[in-house]
Amino acid sequence: MTEIRHAVFLSLNILLFADSAKSRESARREEDGQSPTRKMKLYKDCIKRLLDVAGSALLIILMSPVFALIWAVVRVSMGSPAVISQRRAGLRGKIFNLYKFRTMSFERGSDGKLLPDERRITKVGAFLRKTSLDEIPQFFNVLKGDMSFIGPRPFLDYELTALDEKSMRRHDVLPGLSGLAQVSGRNEITVDRKIAKDLEYVDKISFALDAKIFFLTLVKVVFCVDSTPINKNTVEKYSKGGRR
Repeated sequence: MTEIRHAVFLSLNILLFADSAKSRESARREEDGQSPTRKMKLYKDCIKRLLDVAGSALLIILMSPVFALIWAVVRVSMGSPAVISQRRAGLRGKIFNLYKFRTMSFERGSDGKLLPDERRITKVGAFLRKTSLDEIPQFFNVLKGDMSFIGPRPFLDYELTALDEKSMRRHDVLPGLSGLAQVSGRNEITVDRKIAKDLEYVDKISFALDAKIFFLTLVKVVFCVDSTPINKNTVEKYSKGGRR
């Protein structure tokens, strides 16, 4: 098993290195006036959405038994609701409701405030987060047009105040179930690094890049790579640290 994981890590690093080299080559072409802007626009404005609608509709149908099973397990182990919504920032900063399976209890301390996340997450919730199964209700967000399969992960609505004008460019595209930042380290990398990867994606969006991120996401989900129950590198901590 260890050898398999090492092989996976090596493959991921090779793919990410190849993608970085391709990005540098694209930048060189842009400087030479050879930017494939028209193709990128066609994919971004039309083809990408068609793939999202077809893919999300198909996955909702195929995954419905899994959805029902997880709903029942969460409902029995944690009570109602099994699915929660969070206010997230979408395209051009527009706020939408993102759907997730609940992974934490609503337990509060003696002061009436919710306990820290690490104390409220349940065993079922930790498993769902580790396997990313808590995210599958977002197929409905993709179908509705709130999200895409691939794009920057949407920040919580109140986290927008921590972003400067340059960082807000990450909202020039639909947020995604997975993105370049997620396959580059997910919760293990800093918010600075995540935002840099998000902006790189916005500038280099293409079918080839989306396909690569999709493949890398599948590999990481199957092998639970960079998957942690608690995200310690949050935008809130980024803001409190004075990093703007």
